[in-house]
Amino acid sequence: MSGGIAWYPVLTAAAMGASLIVTARLARGETMRGRGSSLAAIWSGALVGAFMGATVTYAFAEGLQVHGDWRAFVSGRSITGALLGGYVGVEFAKRVVGWRDATGDLFAVTVPLAIAIGRIGCVAAGCCQGVACEPSWWTVADAHGHARWPAAQAELVFNLAFVGWALLAARYGWQRTQRFHVYLIAYGLFRFAHEFARDDVRFAGPIGGYHVVAALLVALGAWRYVVRARAVTQEAAVPSAASR
Repeated sequence: MSGGIAWYPVLTAAAMGASLIVTARLARGETMRGRGSSLAAIWSGALVGAFMGATVTYAFAEGLQVHGDWRAFVSGRSITGALLGGYVGVEFAKRVVGWRDATGDLFAVTVPLAIAIGRIGCVAAGCCQGVACEPSWWTVADAHGHARWPAAQAELVFNLAFVGWALLAARYGWQRTQRFHVYLIAYGLFRFAHEFARDDVRFAGPIGGYHVVAALLVALGAWRYVVRARAVTQEAAVPSAASR
């Protein structure tokens, strides 16, 4: 809390608004033109799925710590769970509206951008803290003045860096139709490693619920990457076979 403003919900709302605006602007390309209503349905599916995934994951990873506080369970404060749920929500919405084109390249920009804005809220609210450590130039002080690893700041930097990569990828045609799968793999690996420096609940030695969900992100991203690569290869082979 800062200056009487609840920065976390404010910036979370700002993140959702920014993702919608960027989605609308990027959707002006040829493959999206004239399909605004379908894209809105897909964005809504991503939002609903993200909230549900975040809630379930938070309950799984931190249920023992919140001790029955229903407000904590419905807070939806889990980026890893939001990514898993959002992916499912997008795929479900695409089936409902009959959308067959890949949308991952679009979300590869909007999702890390929204998460980065949300992490600014974490920094302002002092939540999602890192483990306690010796004071240094790179540590941050918690509400009690104890030095901690700058966990929220590190995730903010990671996501901004990926936004930069995604924009370059769009400019130069890198990893076409695969960029969001790359993000799932990259963020999952980053989050699994970074989780050891975060002050989260553990249930098996140094391993906690967020480690499990981060590993699922990597697995999902890798699996979908392979599936998409095979589909692209098969589609490229069809014209070649037809021309014989």
